Amino acid sequence: MTMPLRAGLLVPALFCAILGCASAWAQATPGRAPEGAAPSLFAPSTPSPARPPEQNDGTPLQDGTGRLFLSANYGGPSTTAVRGVLWRVYQQNAENGIHALIAETTDMTPALTLPDGDYVVHAAFGLAAAMRRVTINSNSVTEKIALNAGALRIAGLLGDTPLQPNRLKIDIYVPERTGQPEKLIAANVKSGDLVRLPEGNYRVVSTFLDLNVSPSATPTIPGLPANATNSVINAEVRIDAGKLTDATMRHRASNITLKLVNSMGGDALANTSFTVLTPGGDVIREMIGAFPRLLLAEGEYFVIARRDGKTHQMTIKVPSNADREIEVMANGSGG
Repeated sequence: MTMPLRAGLLVPALFCAILGCASAWAQATPGRAPEGAAPSLFAPSTPSPARPPEQNDGTPLQDGTGRLFLSANYGGPSTTAVRGVLWRVYQQNAENGIHALIAETTDMTPALTLPDGDYVVHAAFGLAAAMRRVTINSNSVTEKIALNAGALRIAGLLGDTPLQPNRLKIDIYVPERTGQPEKLIAANVKSGDLVRLPEGNYRVVSTFLDLNVSPSATPTIPGLPANATNSVINAEVRIDAGKLTDATMRHRASNITLKLVNSMGGDALANTSFTVLTPGGDVIREMIGAFPRLLLAEGEYFVIARRDGKTHQMTIKVPSNADREIEVMANGSGG
C-alpha cells in the first residue's frame, strides 16, 4: 500500500536532537522521537539493486522518485514482523531549523513512494524506538529495523481475587544505574494493558487505592493521589525482545471500620477523631466521624481515638482480605 505524502506538515525543532543523540529509548513517549541518539546508531541503508523502482501496479515510477520498503522485527534471531509500529519519515535537511514530516503510517510493512533525497525513518513501538537514515536516488530501498523490544502485562490481585484497574496505581521505572538515578518511564498504567518496552530490566510499583477516599482530597503522601494506601508492592521484571512478560502484583490488605464505644457491641460515639499509625509512629491516616473506614495493608497498627478532650488508644492487627470492624474501648482508657 502506498501512503500519500503529507507535504508541508512540520515538526518542532526538537527533531534536531533526533539526528544527534540517543541514550535510553525508554524515555521516549509513544509516537515521539526519543532524545539522545548518537549518529553512529544510524545503520547504513540497504538498497535492493535487483529490481527497478515501480508502483504497486507494476508501472515504472516517475523520474526523480524511488520506493522505500519498511519492516521491523524484535531483534536477535527473530524474523517476525512487528505489528503496531508507528512509522514516520522526516526530511533530513532542515529548513529554518525545522524538519518536514513527509510520511506517517501504522502499516505493518509500509511501501512508500518518495522523491529523491535524504530522509530519517523513525519507528516507534510503545516506549521502544529506532531510527535510520536513508537515501532515495531513483531506486528501491529496503529497511529492516530491529526494535529489541518486548511487552509487559500487569495483573493486580487482592489475595487470589483479581482487582479492577481503578483499584491500583501502577508505575514503571528504569532502575538506578551507575551515575544515573532511577527514572519513571510510565505512570498510571492500567492492569491488563500491554506496555511495550525496550529490552531490559524494570521496577514495577503497584499502589492499592482506597475507594473510601475521594481522589480529589488533599494527598497525605507527596506525589501520590489522596486515596493511595500503604499497601505497596514492588517487583523487578525483565523484558526480553519479542516476548510478553506477565507480572502479578499480589496485595494483602483489608478494609477496616473504626468505632469508639463505651462497651463491646455498643453504639459508636460521634465526633471522634481517629489517628492510625505504624508501630514506628508514622501517621497512616487521620479521620473524623463515628464510623470512619480505611484500607490498610496486612500488619499491626496503633490507633488513637480522641473525643471530648480524652484520648483512647489500642493496638490492632489487620488481616489480609478480611474486612472487619474494630472497636476502640472508651471506658477506663481515657486520659
